[in-house]
Amino acid sequence: MDAGHLAVRFANAASAHASRPATRIADGDGWAVRTYAELAADVRRLAARLIELGLAPGDRVAMFSPNIPEWSLVDLACATAGLVSVPLYTTSTPDQARHILADSGCRVAFVGPDEAAKLTGIRTELPALVRVVAFSGSPDGVDATLADELAAASDDVPVDVRLAAASADDLATIIYTSGTTGEPKGVMLTHRGFTAQVDVLNQYFDLTDTDVSLCFLPLSHALERAWTYVVLCAGALNTYVPDPRTVAEMMVRAQPNLLVSVPRLYEKVFLAAKDKVADSPLKQRLMAWALRVGAEFHGRVRDGLPRGKGLIVRFKLADRLVLHSIRDAMGGPKKVLACGGAPLRQEIEEFLFACGLLVLQGYGLTEASPLVSFPSPAGYRFGTVGRVIDTGEVRIDEDGEICYRGPNVMQGYWGMPDATAAVLLDGWLHTGDVGELNADGYLRITDRIKDLIVTSTGKNVAPAPIEGLLAADPLFEYTLLLGDNRPYLTLLVAPSLPHLEDIGRQLQLTWAHRDELLAHPAVLDELRRRVGELTAKLARHEQIRDLRLLVEEFTQENGLLTPTLKVKRREVERRFAQLVDDMYARAGRRRD
Repeated sequence: MDAGHLAVRFANAASAHASRPATRIADGDGWAVRTYAELAADVRRLAARLIELGLAPGDRVAMFSPNIPEWSLVDLACATAGLVSVPLYTTSTPDQARHILADSGCRVAFVGPDEAAKLTGIRTELPALVRVVAFSGSPDGVDATLADELAAASDDVPVDVRLAAASADDLATIIYTSGTTGEPKGVMLTHRGFTAQVDVLNQYFDLTDTDVSLCFLPLSHALERAWTYVVLCAGALNTYVPDPRTVAEMMVRAQPNLLVSVPRLYEKVFLAAKDKVADSPLKQRLMAWALRVGAEFHGRVRDGLPRGKGLIVRFKLADRLVLHSIRDAMGGPKKVLACGGAPLRQEIEEFLFACGLLVLQGYGLTEASPLVSFPSPAGYRFGTVGRVIDTGEVRIDEDGEICYRGPNVMQGYWGMPDATAAVLLDGWLHTGDVGELNADGYLRITDRIKDLIVTSTGKNVAPAPIEGLLAADPLFEYTLLLGDNRPYLTLLVAPSLPHLEDIGRQLQLTWAHRDELLAHPAVLDELRRRVGELTAKLARHEQIRDLRLLVEEFTQENGLLTPTLKVKRREVERRFAQLVDDMYARAGRRRD
């Protein structure tokens, strides 16, 4: 059997760690736990059932539900039976689900109750979809439950025949992009693409069957999916979080020592800590002192330098008064604390490091399964995303675009040869991201090519660094810089509503409805003042001329955020086009 195949890797791990817990999910005040032996038995049983239902190698099977242990069960069963899994985000609308299911030609779909309801009205438009299976319960519109399928499985189906024929270069999954622009494309990823990353990360971390990970990013996203393979191939315990809004509670409850996240979680921890001391100059000075001591102490540990009795005493005091509370909020110490999906501000990296939490920031994209670069715990540099992973290569082309090649690059976009040819050139994946490599080979991401703003005066502006500056103020929950083909830059702001109301009270305003506050001239003036302070050192053409506050919050459900909580730039611009046009018209009249 090919050891580069995910099903073979998992089977080996399950054999080696049979009695250890593999998956768990909150069940009342306790946990519902499945051991590796139990999970492996169910994986083989479901693989046999899928073969028995007539699915041939390469047929597609959809998973459409929140993060639950059964999601991974189906995923691994598909791998074992030589099938191709197709994940869908729970935030997908019926129209989006129809596009993915029809485009990929899925024959079977495993669904949660809410997701089953989304398929009810579109199933007649999906002739290839012959069976819908509920993960749990018996919602309308399903043909069977997962329990039914497991119970109906035959022991005589030759699962091992499929495994024996499996190759690491077989197609493992089609993940449809959830990017900030354009129609979703089906990214074809192989088993080797994932297992190559498992091997790389095993060189960085000594993962064991006593480690615990928290699975709260959508499994339909390549980042959490790939990390889950790392966890399960190591014999560690994966804790599933169906509702990502409960992650703060679940970090404390589950006490994971392994965690992969997007920047938003770390930003919230940082802002919450700052908020706690905002009302007291004394508390602010205490926190600043504790962070300085923590940074010095952990920096000397990192560099192998002596700490000295005085520093040790100061650190113990700083830790007791301030630093330990940040670690407690994150669920305790971490063996792996990783970040991906978008850039994390360096001040947040340094803040968490001072608290004893080293965030390792990597870089990747779905088309690379997803890892391109990642720092080792002994070789990281704040402000970068590490070095290119072993077995991979990175180069920066003449336009500053990051190009990558390695065994984890996609086969292409499903059914889209022209789109594939546009990004895969001579074996190199053109990422669409702009970056630079320093002399030591560390990669820094500066922006996305498609997001670069070119003003009508011919000035090029990268929005991400400017939006990053604004994120230092907790008022600016989400921001979108505008100015492409316009004479100057403006800004749309989705504010933190509690902070906005605080400003209203500070300004002694009265309002009956929140909309009045969002449009109040005094509030807009205060925000312009804050923007001016945060961007004062930028070049003239990077200064923001005007801004508007948005009534509508940015969420996945309303289509303004991706599942990794990045702003969908084009969708925001489209939805608020009239507001933007009015802002530029008013600003233009003021100039006249």
